[in-house]
Amino acid sequence: MPIATGDKIPDEKVMVVTKEGFDLAQTGELLGKGKVVLFGVPGAFTPTCSDHHLPGFMIRAEELKAKGVDTVACVSVNDAFVMKAWGENQGVGDKVTLIADGNGDFTRAMDLVFDGSGIGLGSRSKRYAAIIEDGVITALNVESKAGLDVSSAETILAAL
Repeated sequence: MPIATGDKIPDEKVMVVTKEGFDLAQTGELLGKGKVVLFGVPGAFTPTCSDHHLPGFMIRAEELKAKGVDTVACVSVNDAFVMKAWGENQGVGDKVTLIADGNGDFTRAMDLVFDGSGIGLGSRSKRYAAIIEDGVITALNVESKAGLDVSSAETILAAL
C-alpha cells in the first residue's frame, strides 16, 4: 500500500549528490528533520523531468524557503553518476538536493514504483511531490497520468 499522509518517511540507504561527488545517506536522517519538500521523478534527463519538474523547483527554491522549507530534494531511480551529471547539466547548485535511489529501495518502501518496462525504462519512481515535517508526510501529491499537474513546484508552494 502506498505511503500516505501521516506516515513516517521510510529509512533507506541512498546516495546524495554533493559538490565533491556523492555521499551515502539514510533517508530517515536526510529527510527527517525540519520541513522538507521532496519530489520524485521517473528519470534524470527525461523530457518532463528536465524541462519542467526540476527547473520549476529550482526557480521556486527561494519562495519555498521563504515559506519555511529547510530542504528541497529530488529523488530518482538513477545511479549517483547520472544524478550528478543531470545536476551539472541543469545547473542545480545548492537549490535542490539530488538523491540517487539507484536500487529503487526508497521508491519501493514508499510503494511509488512506476513500471516503465513496457517502454524500456524498467522500474522507476512515479512522479510525485510531498511535504514532510520532522519525518512525517503532511501532504502527498502523486500524478495519476503523464504530465505535471499535482506535483509541480507551484502546486506545492500553494499548499504551504
